[in-house]
Amino acid sequence: MAEFLLNAWYVAGWASEIEPGAILARRLLDERIVLFRKEDGSVAALHGLCPHRMVSLGMGKLVNGAIQCGYHGHSFDENGVCVHNPQGAPPKTMRVRPYPVIERHSMIWIWMDEASRADPSLIPDLSFQDPETAYVGKGYLHVRASYILEIENILDLSHIEFLHATTLGSSEVSQGDYSWRQEGETIWSQRDIIGEVMTDELATSMGRAIGEKVDRWLHVRWNAPANLVLFTGVVTHGRPKEEGVENPTAHLFTPETKNSTHYWFSVPIPKAAGPQGEATAQKKADWLKGPFTDEDVVMLEEQQENIGDRDLRTLKLGWLPGDAAGARARNVLYSRLDDEAAEAAANVKA
Repeated sequence: MAEFLLNAWYVAGWASEIEPGAILARRLLDERIVLFRKEDGSVAALHGLCPHRMVSLGMGKLVNGAIQCGYHGHSFDENGVCVHNPQGAPPKTMRVRPYPVIERHSMIWIWMDEASRADPSLIPDLSFQDPETAYVGKGYLHVRASYILEIENILDLSHIEFLHATTLGSSEVSQGDYSWRQEGETIWSQRDIIGEVMTDELATSMGRAIGEKVDRWLHVRWNAPANLVLFTGVVTHGRPKEEGVENPTAHLFTPETKNSTHYWFSVPIPKAAGPQGEATAQKKADWLKGPFTDEDVVMLEEQQENIGDRDLRTLKLGWLPGDAAGARARNVLYSRLDDEAAEAAANVKA
C-alpha cells in the first residue's frame, strides 16, 4: 500500500518560517523539498536535491532569485530550470521538479503530485488564523511517530483525563457525552463534558475562575490527509452554550517519513482583542507545547516504537467507542490511497 496521499494539500511550514533571502529545507512525504521566497515575495518549492551530484539544495544560497547549489554552483529558478552553469551553457536536461505552493491562513501549503489537480479550494478552512484578522500563537513539534497515530490522538480526546491529568484533563472527561459524524469526507469527533472543574492552569488559560464548575466541549474536525481543528468551548455549568466562548486551534500534521511527523499547532486570538493579543496568543501556544511535548509526544513515540514497522492498516488493535471517528478517518484515507494506487497502476499499463 502507498504510504502517503499525494493529490492533497499538506502544510510545509509557517509562512513566517520562510524569510526573504533564505532557503528552508525540509523532508516531506519522504521527499527532500526546498522552499524560498521569490523576488516578488511569493513562495516557491522545488525538489531538494541537485540533479548533478544529488547534494541538498538547502546547503546552497539564493542568487538573483534562483537557488545556487553549494557544491558546483549550478543555479535553478522557481520552475526548476537550470539558469546558470559556471562551466558553460546551462544543460537543458538538468532540471529539478517544482511543486505548487500557496500561502494561506498563516501557513505554506504544498501539493506533492500532479500540479493540474492542485485546486486551492481543497485547502481546509482555517480562516480563524488569517494574519489580517488574528494574532496567531505558533507551535511546532517533530514527532518520531506516524501521522496516522497523530490523527487518532486528536480525534480521541478521552486520553486527556489520564495522559494530561494535571494539565488539560480532569476526572470528569470519561463521563462526557461522545458522538461522531461524517459530512462528505469531513469527520467530526465531539466530546461534551458536563459539570467539570478544570485544572487551575487550564481554567486561567480559558479565562475561567479557578475551581469554577463548567461545561466544556471538545469538537474536532478532520480533513484528509491530516488537517484537524479542535473547537474548544466553555460555559458556566448549566448555562446555554451560546453564553460561552469557543476557541479554535489548528493541529496540522505532515508526514516526514513513514514513522516521523511534522506537527504544527496554533492558538489564534482575534485582533479585536487589542495589541496585547499577540503576546497572549504566543504565550498560550508556548504553554500548550509543554503538555504536548512532555505527554503526547512521549506516548506517541513509545507507541510507534512498540508498533515498529508493522502495517497500521492490518494491525489488530483493541476497540472502544471513542475510536469511532479515528477509525472512520482512516477508512476515508485508505480508500483515497487505494484509488490513487489503482490510478497509478492503470497509467503504467496504458
